[in-house]
Amino acid sequence: MRAGFPDFRLGNVLATSFTGTLSERHGDAVERIPTPHRLVDWLAVYGLAVDSSTPAQLDLARELRESIHAAATAAAIQDALPASAVQVINDCSVQGRAAAILTPEGKRRWRLSSASCVEDALSVIAADAISIIAGERDGKLALCASPTCRAAFFDTSQSRTRKWCDMNTCGNRQKKARFHANQRKNPRSAE
Repeated sequence: MRAGFPDFRLGNVLATSFTGTLSERHGDAVERIPTPHRLVDWLAVYGLAVDSSTPAQLDLARELRESIHAAATAAAIQDALPASAVQVINDCSVQGRAAAILTPEGKRRWRLSSASCVEDALSVIAADAISIIAGERDGKLALCASPTCRAAFFDTSQSRTRKWCDMNTCGNRQKKARFHANQRKNPRSAE
């Protein structure tokens, strides 16, 4: 990973992890793919290695990210999907040349074309978004309870009652805030 950039927030669901490359959307937003090279790094982490990215491809990736976020947010609150977001997701899905392959361990992995490019990787992310937004996978779209985050995430917990996109960041921050608020309300008397 390249030094000087914010860490990636990694998750188990490709599409919602991709939307997490912009975090704290309702606070001081943190862009985790600020350069084309950083997009290449993120894609490699998820097994979608490409040789390079251009500024135009980074713009396309961000457009897909925001479209997935808009559609996943609408799905989470059971609202109509924004037509423009659906169009971007669909366009990205059909643009790429990627195939699902089965590994010897029985896992699905994506293989990009031999001359792989960012569009091939984005098509995989778009296809993943389609599968979760369409309700094809076991889980539920939800929104992070953090008022500064509100990221869409895919809840696969048994009870489907997760509150935070990531317990280590948003959840931990909220728990600390509650703890400090309780400490201020009930200060211990000096002995």
